[in-house]
Amino acid sequence: MFFARLSEVPRTTSFRTALIFLSLFICSFLALFGYIYWQTTGYLLNDVDAELNRTIESLSQQPMQIRLKEMLDHSINDRNNLAPSTLFNASGKPIVGPMKSVPAFGSFDQPYELSWSASGSHNRPVRFIVHRLDDSSTLVAAEDIHDIREFHELLMNALLSGGSLLILVGLIGAVALGYSARRRLDGLTRSIRHIVEGDLGRRLPVRGNGDDIDRLSEVVNGMLDAIERLMGELKGVCDDIAHDLRTPLTRLIGGLERARRHKLSEAEYVEALDEALDEAKGLMQTFRALLRISQIEAGARRSQFSIVDLNRIAADVSELFEPLAEERDINLSLVAAPHPACISGDPQLLFDATCNLLDNALKFVPNHGRVEVRVIADASRSGLSISDNGPGIAAEEREAVFRRLYRGDASRNKPGNGLGLSMVSAVARLHDMSLEVHDALPGCRMEIIGKAVNS
Repeated sequence: MFFARLSEVPRTTSFRTALIFLSLFICSFLALFGYIYWQTTGYLLNDVDAELNRTIESLSQQPMQIRLKEMLDHSINDRNNLAPSTLFNASGKPIVGPMKSVPAFGSFDQPYELSWSASGSHNRPVRFIVHRLDDSSTLVAAEDIHDIREFHELLMNALLSGGSLLILVGLIGAVALGYSARRRLDGLTRSIRHIVEGDLGRRLPVRGNGDDIDRLSEVVNGMLDAIERLMGELKGVCDDIAHDLRTPLTRLIGGLERARRHKLSEAEYVEALDEALDEAKGLMQTFRALLRISQIEAGARRSQFSIVDLNRIAADVSELFEPLAEERDINLSLVAAPHPACISGDPQLLFDATCNLLDNALKFVPNHGRVEVRVIADASRSGLSISDNGPGIAAEEREAVFRRLYRGDASRNKPGNGLGLSMVSAVARLHDMSLEVHDALPGCRMEIIGKAVNS
């Protein structure tokens, strides 16, 4: 299994990327080493050439006797022939120095190299310059460059060994990166496979280091959260439709069957038809509300976004519901923000959502109760808060109340279809706003808050 995974490593992006960077690094390494080698070699050889030219200049300016004596002393002292300079006469025979003949060269006063050895010794590299003196004799100034050649070999060996080690370490690193990436992708693949097979609660693993895969996994996990929520809502909608719409459909069918079985008068037939029409209109209103929520969640209204002042929304909604509050002797108060509370959104949708929140509060608050509409506005956020002193919402129902067609036990005897808060939740998601339920002690407080914008 391990070797099977290793065979897949070369196909990973991390391995190929590591190879590309390894190749670039090797090219940079070779270029840098080549430049150092070229500069070092040039410096050392130029130093030798400068020494040879100084020797030629010094000897060529001396009288013949002094020149011979100095070269003889040098030959006696230079027992290892590290500077085998030699003086030849006009016919090419050696006068003083270890060389037996003038080495092959191209032109005078130019540096050349040869492999030369004194009697009984190994060949050694020598760099020399041939110079013609005024008396037609030939001076060969030479320097042993064996140490320089050894230094060059040392540099080349360092290049080969260092380059080989670099390639080996780079390949090991590339394989390690590829194998690590492969293992991580295997984990992602397993998680995705489980999700595809129906485990919507599973999420892609995240290491927490904020790298590219982590960021992608976080986005995908967010998408999976939304999908799981939508699937849960869909299941809840199906269950709630089966539960809540069964009663009005049963009443509709029962009323029509009774009208068909019994001999009713014309007035009784009209009454039965009116009841059936009322039930059908109620069902149609429910499906229209469901369709509108779906359109809102699809984001079809984003094109109508503009800058909206929530102070004006709150004032219009409060004015609309004021007669209903007065009819039940409910104290409906509005607390506006001292400055504009602007967000980017659809004015009509925000108005409808606020109406649903206020209608929900008035529906459950007792007569002579209290409902407050407050506009929230600060430097970074704007929103609305609607609180009442009614029975409130139990903690275990605060998530469920936003499901479509959900109606708690306390709301079964209240008019409505269980879609008002679902619509508010859809509008909040469309506007990237948070919708939260809190205790008002007593009662309930609902807040819908978004990011503030400049008016």
